[in-house]
Parts: sequence; structure tokens; C-alpha cells
Amino acid sequence: MKTLVIYDSFFGNTKKIANAIGGALGTPSEVPVCHVNEANQDRLKDVRLLIVGSPTRAFSPTPAIKKFIKNLPARSLEGIKVSAFDTRIKIDERTPRILQMFAGIFGFAAKPILDDLIRKGGDQVTPAEGFLVVDSEGPLAEGELERAAEWAKRISQSLE
Repeated sequence: MKTLVIYDSFFGNTKKIANAIGGALGTPSEVPVCHVNEANQDRLKDVRLLIVGSPTRAFSPTPAIKKFIKNLPARSLEGIKVSAFDTRIKIDERTPRILQMFAGIFGFAAKPILDDLIRKGGDQVTPAEGFLVVDSEGPLAEGELERAAEWAKRISQSLE
């Protein structure tokens, strides 16, 4: 199954997660992992699984990811299985109350990405997933690369 992983990244953390996902699904020639600036409608030709990821910025995907999806023609993802991921900070009782409130209201980047992919005709294969960074610039929390690879393997198994 032709698979494509598209990501945006500011500090390299989301790129690392994207590469872990791509690597768990196949070789680089089998599963290209590309930055959103390299993604276009032609890259989607014959793709049967599309995974899109973004860092969470202001409780939202990056402008580049939003623009990429917005510019996809209506129903252009019909017949394509889709999922999404993001990188985010952990929200817990130690997080300032205002950030807890905003995260509760607005959420993170992965779900809006997945919702937009579905609106373009994609068929959700798995719920969106978030991967943790220790601070806004990273690094990734311990074990997150392994967790990303496991998530990708579960996606692959669900398609068999």
C-alpha cells in the first residue's frame, strides 16, 4: 500500500516523530516522509494511506499544514485512509491553570488535521495521536519515538 507521511516542524521534534512513523511502516522508498513545503497534489497520486503531522502551535496546526489541506481539492482524498498526529506539551496539574483551560477548550493540532482530512474525503483509519515534548522547543519526552513507531504499526495492522 503506497503510504505518504507529511509533516511540518519548527524545532525538529515533529520531523523525528514523522520519520519514526515512516520507518515503522517501511523503507524511505516505500514510505516517503516529506516536509509540507514539498507536498502537493502530485505527491498524493496513488497514495492509499496518508498520515499528516504538525506541532501544536497556539492550540492549532501550523499555518503551512492548514494551507496544504485547505488547498486540496474537494473530495480529493476519497479512497485514501488517513490519520494525523501532533507534538505537544503535557498538560497536567502542574501546568498553569490558563493553559489547562485553553487546552480543554481548543485542544491540540492532531484532531483538527484529521477532521480536515476527512472533510476532503479521507477515510479515518485510527484516531489522531499526540506525542509529547518536554518543553515548547523540545526535546521529545522519553519513549515517544518508540511510541510513534508502535502507533504506526497498529495503523498498518488495522489495514491488513
